[in-house]
Amino acid sequence: MRILLGLGTGDDSIHTLERIARRATAAGDEVSIVVGGPGPVTSIEELEERVRAELSGLDVDAEIRTLGADEDLGGYLVETAEREGFDRIVLEGGARSPMGKIQLSSTAEFVLLNATTSVTLVR
Repeated sequence: MRILLGLGTGDDSIHTLERIARRATAAGDEVSIVVGGPGPVTSIEELEERVRAELSGLDVDAEIRTLGADEDLGGYLVETAEREGFDRIVLEGGARSPMGKIQLSSTAEFVLLNATTSVTLVR
């Protein structure tokens, strides 16, 4: 299976990466990682460095693509998944409100509403 993993600058990015890397290793999936989204460029660069370090520790070979701070992660994921024939888009899954309802990031909401590819939210 070809998986396109979108990682933003949120706190759960590395947790999401770890879960997907373990699953990909066990299942023999091909993973491409897109790092980007809103936030300062230094945060994106720091996240990319952390992703590379985490991948080397997990012995996973994955392509890493880095977006600029002004590029839209959601739009990029939707377009790339369709254009390059990915089987699934994977994103961080958001949080729960005090009332127990899921709160999605604007990126997750955009991808869920616009992707024709299957989408998985990791919590």
